Amino acid sequence: MNGAFCSIEVEQLDSTVKLNDLRGEFLATSTQSMPIAGIIYWFIVAVATLYVTPNQLGYIVGFGSGLIFPFGVLIDLLRGRKMKKVSPGNPVVQLFFQSLGLVALLWPLVIIAAILAHNANLIVLGGAILMGLIWIPYGWAADDPEHAIARSILSYACFLFAPEPYKATAISVAVLLCYTYSLIRMRRA
Repeated sequence: MNGAFCSIEVEQLDSTVKLNDLRGEFLATSTQSMPIAGIIYWFIVAVATLYVTPNQLGYIVGFGSGLIFPFGVLIDLLRGRKMKKVSPGNPVVQLFFQSLGLVALLWPLVIIAAILAHNANLIVLGGAILMGLIWIPYGWAADDPEHAIARSILSYACFLFAPEPYKATAISVAVLLCYTYSLIRMRRA
């Protein structure tokens, strides 16, 4: 390797591949479309909080959370960009997809807690936190750890301190602020 960006095409990683090269490959395949999709999704959630019942909002957040990734891909296609294929052997990519699996495994816990507590706002809080977990591996790769941390702290604070009819709205706005911060940071990089 001559210090230039390397493309890893092997099934099993060679021990000479550097972690920074793997990060670089992962980031080269990332676009601003995912945060844009997240902003649009959470804006819809924020507006919906003003018009639908808490239970209906729970369904919007629960089922809608799986739409951000495909919506991001669609935004890329509409912008005339093809997603670049990344090596399946890249451990950074594997960690990202394993994090998606972790989120899927934790959703039932959030739903059960909301049902037992008779509080649909827990689904909004859970969605904000769970979908923010994806930013832990992404934030590490992109040197943007602030998103996941700020998103969690702000979401918990909104749930604990916002007045009852506005908890879900406050959580949605907090997530929107975190996405906006990250999008601005991505554009500067």
